[in-house]
Order: sequence, then structure tokens, then C-alpha cells
Amino acid sequence: MVIKIDKEKCIGCGLCSSICGEIFEMSDDSKAKVKKQKDSPCLKEAIDSCPVEAISG
Repeated sequence: MVIKIDKEKCIGCGLCSSICGEIFEMSDDSKAKVKKQKDSPCLKEAIDSCPVEAISG
């Protein structure tokens, strides 16, 4: 599985990084970015919690 974030959709709310900080972090442009491609128990929750559905994986 490849985790992707659609930068056009991302509103920079930070939910993904707060839910699953081992995979997501906020970048300098205030958008989420993937810091590590790995499977984690928190990944599905982070994807499902994105309010604009910007994360796929």
C-alpha cells in the first residue's frame, strides 16, 4: 500500500498527524505529508478521519 496525500484537497487541519504521528507530519506549507510509508494500526483511523478525504492508501 502506498499512502498518498492530495495537496489540493488538504486543508492542513492536522488531524492525521495527531491521530497517527508515526506516519504523518505537517510540512512547512501547513499541509500534511507522509513521513514514513508503513502499515500501522492508526493509519485507517487517520484516513477515515480526514474531513476532506485527502488521504488515500
